Amino acid sequence: MKSSLTQRILSNIATVWFVGYAPIASGTFGTLAAFIFFVAFWPADFTLLVITAAIIVIGTVAAHAAEGYFNEKDSGRIVIDEVAGFFISILYVPKGFVVLALAFFLFRGFDIIKPPPVNYMERIRGGLGVMLDDVAAGLYVNIILQIATRMRFF
Repeated sequence: MKSSLTQRILSNIATVWFVGYAPIASGTFGTLAAFIFFVAFWPADFTLLVITAAIIVIGTVAAHAAEGYFNEKDSGRIVIDEVAGFFISILYVPKGFVVLALAFFLFRGFDIIKPPPVNYMERIRGGLGVMLDDVAAGLYVNIILQIATRMRFF
């Protein structure tokens, strides 16, 4: 398959610069990359919201291109969706190690199990489908964390 420079660049974005090439559990490594980014830069919630929105838009385009590049629907190498989903999980919740760790594990669980309507999202074709199931999983986790932190479970 002939690929353009743009398609290769977008595929690199979709794999989060080769994080998606992890030999096992690439989605977990993609989520870990998001976790490490957050801890390293600790952006304010509004900044994280802007970053997340940009990742969703760029990630949709990149995931679509990567599907063509890899010739595979929702390739396991595409992990930009995990980054967006994890960031959504922690938006506007109190940040601390317990909350971040819980967000990490809950997000991975929801992403793997894909309860309705998360499982319906991945039926959407192209990059949008790749991104939306993780966006939905991130929203589930965010709702849980919003409730748990407001009820002072931790």
